[in-house]
Amino acid sequence: MPDLNPPQLAQLPPLQAIKVFEAVARHLSFTKAAQELGMTQAAASYQIKLLEERIGAPLFLRRPRQIELTEPGQRLAPAVSEAFAILGQAYAAARGGADGLLCVTTVLTFASNWLAQHLGAFQLAHPALAVRLDTSSRLTDFAREDVDLAIRSGGGKWPGLEAHKLLDADFTPMLSPKLAASIGGLKEPADLLRLPILDPGDIWWTQWFEATGVDAHDLARRPGSSMGAQAYEANAAIAGHGVAILTRALFKNELADGRLIQPFDFVGDDGHAYWLVYPTARRNVPKIRAFRDWILAEIACR
Repeated sequence: MPDLNPPQLAQLPPLQAIKVFEAVARHLSFTKAAQELGMTQAAASYQIKLLEERIGAPLFLRRPRQIELTEPGQRLAPAVSEAFAILGQAYAAARGGADGLLCVTTVLTFASNWLAQHLGAFQLAHPALAVRLDTSSRLTDFAREDVDLAIRSGGGKWPGLEAHKLLDADFTPMLSPKLAASIGGLKEPADLLRLPILDPGDIWWTQWFEATGVDAHDLARRPGSSMGAQAYEANAAIAGHGVAILTRALFKNELADGRLIQPFDFVGDDGHAYWLVYPTARRNVPKIRAFRDWILAEIACR
């Protein structure tokens, strides 16, 4: 990137106008952008007008119920978004070691069934670093959220992020021994269809039954609740309310003490895994490096 000398800086429009443009382009709405930025819609429109005057071309096509980016707007929007992301990452990196708080966001089941059980070891090794856990399944916007690291399931390819594989997100049916005994035990995969299935619309069920040669085409039409997290479905399965399809690595304790059983050896795998991710620009921040090194070592010895 070339250095900006004073004349080049003088050609840039006001930062406030660029900030408003980024928000309007992202939402394609003056109203939503104004709400996000804490200003009136008229003020947001005024900032866009200033920017359009500086550029010498309209940035949005204003239609009765929607707006669209013009060709100049389409060229400008991705560059502005990238610039704000770089600025956000640089700011986060600059303050990365300035405080003793590490914020980790992860999905609920990984938090409750793995991280919470091991996090004490990290705290003992780093007593000056407080950890704040946030449980959420949505994608994290590192440029706009005060989050240091995220643990998510997926394929491991996220632009601009470092990704370290933690656990395979495989899946297999599990249930309570009492529920299995209620039909005289399970001898073949098709026997599962004689029992209540938790979250029968879950794509994992379709994939698992297809792989084991069982015709379960009407499974998704069965009545059943969708609980939104494996942890909840596992608790329902332990209580004997049905069969859950779960990731083995997250339920080792329940399998070991007999609260759950895995009736069949076959395990499904759609290529997804749990990954530790963070912005590439922040890979050398001390607290991020400390957590990364700890969790990878902890996973490796389990």
